[in-house]
Amino acid sequence: DGVVVLCPPDCSHWTGSVFGTGVYASISSVCGAAVHSGVLGPTGGHVRVHKLQGRHNYMSSYAHGLQSQPLHSWTASFKLTKPVNIPLELTSETSTTALPAALKLFVCFFVCFFVCLFVCFCADCQMDIAVVIDSSSNIGQRRFNLQKNFVTKLAAMLRVGPTGPHVGLIQASDSPRTEFLLTNYTQPKELLFAIREVAYLGGDTNTGKAIMHTAETFFTQENGGRRGHPRVMMVLVDGWPSDDLEQAAMLARESGINVFLVSVAKPAPEELATVRDKDFMKKAVCKDNGFFSYLIPTWFSTTKHVKPLAQRLCSLDSLLCSKTCYNSVNIGFLIDGSSSIGEGNFQLQLDFLAGIARNFDISDVGARIGAVQFTYEQRLEFGLFDHSNKEDAIAALRRVPYMSGGTATGAAISYTTQNLFRRTARGRNFLIVVTDGQSYDNVRGPALAAQQQGIIIYAVGVAWAPLEDLKAMSSEPKESHTFFTREFTGLAEFIPPLVRGICRDFTENN
Repeated sequence: DGVVVLCPPDCSHWTGSVFGTGVYASISSVCGAAVHSGVLGPTGGHVRVHKLQGRHNYMSSYAHGLQSQPLHSWTASFKLTKPVNIPLELTSETSTTALPAALKLFVCFFVCFFVCLFVCFCADCQMDIAVVIDSSSNIGQRRFNLQKNFVTKLAAMLRVGPTGPHVGLIQASDSPRTEFLLTNYTQPKELLFAIREVAYLGGDTNTGKAIMHTAETFFTQENGGRRGHPRVMMVLVDGWPSDDLEQAAMLARESGINVFLVSVAKPAPEELATVRDKDFMKKAVCKDNGFFSYLIPTWFSTTKHVKPLAQRLCSLDSLLCSKTCYNSVNIGFLIDGSSSIGEGNFQLQLDFLAGIARNFDISDVGARIGAVQFTYEQRLEFGLFDHSNKEDAIAALRRVPYMSGGTATGAAISYTTQNLFRRTARGRNFLIVVTDGQSYDNVRGPALAAQQQGIIIYAVGVAWAPLEDLKAMSSEPKESHTFFTREFTGLAEFIPPLVRGICRDFTENN
């Protein structure tokens, strides 16, 4: 009629691990629930656990100094009573009150360590993470359950939430199967429940198929992928895959996806002959630099690997495959506001620059744009970090008011170098200069100084802009960084080659 459990003293630190009131979800801490229900006090002791069916709407409440949490639904429940007969192996001789002080201290340290492990990891991890789990016949039901347990701990460590990381899950078997998408579960408790409910499939370990399926479909905006957020794919493999990973991994890399491969229980020496590709880990990962490969000896030792793996997944600066030109560049627009342009052509100039901006993933973790308008004077219209999404940035660009005045392009380049590109990011900073006439000052010196600071310059001339001035401003090779049109209506034709040029420069420099 139930199981008798011996609880240690002071279970109040499990306040975040109790779900329900009176009847508790089976994910709850038994001892924490015993304190919350009043069956046990702070000194601990014995409690009988009665197993019940799962239910919906576990209610939260504050009782006996402990706050329980609500939960939408769970697969099993329990309630607690005081035991009448205590089993011999749980008599007072084995009670924690009789433990030596040093052992009590160790138990306390052990408990506090795991509380910190799962509660205190607060990395700023704004990633979209696809978890590909191994559901092959090779892993078996028992290790499959251990794998799910590992993934739930990792999800808890990542602190999944609406503004934090989003996690989706795919199973690798004969054919890949998407279990849930990135935006299906953005509340931690619901996500943990969904992971635990995933059913074992069996079949071959077609990891390559699963990586291909995930790279092609999983991170689209229709399926919940967020613009500007780094894309991470963590692939778990028990032993070794049944199919080839190279082509799938190549597609993932070209799509800007950071593939991590976590290999558990690597092949024994006598099994190596059956491994299709002994270098599958090197071919699967984002970069073969050791950072994206992770080896765990056995499914029974995964807990200690949760935190270091979570830290890798959240290391923004090390996610090399996410750094595509579309989400990693800083683009400054130097806008000619001279009197010779006129209001109508000035708007065509803004349309041209907005068309360039639309091609990039502008966000607080992605690409950035800023704008300076110049005549004889210069005016910072908005900085690189003033607008954290594409809609606001483009709207700000379209609202730039026409100044009207002379043309001092050299001074404008110097001003932009000092006031717009304040952070050094060699190979990531781009300046697009648009002008319709000859500058009254020297442009060569200021342009060279900007390029020495790591800024790549594209010069776009209209109407009476001298070609020698444009080439003096533009970066090498001059031919691919200089553009000219007789009419402002011709600017739109330069949008595709300019975007391609920025991406080419970014790739060569990174």
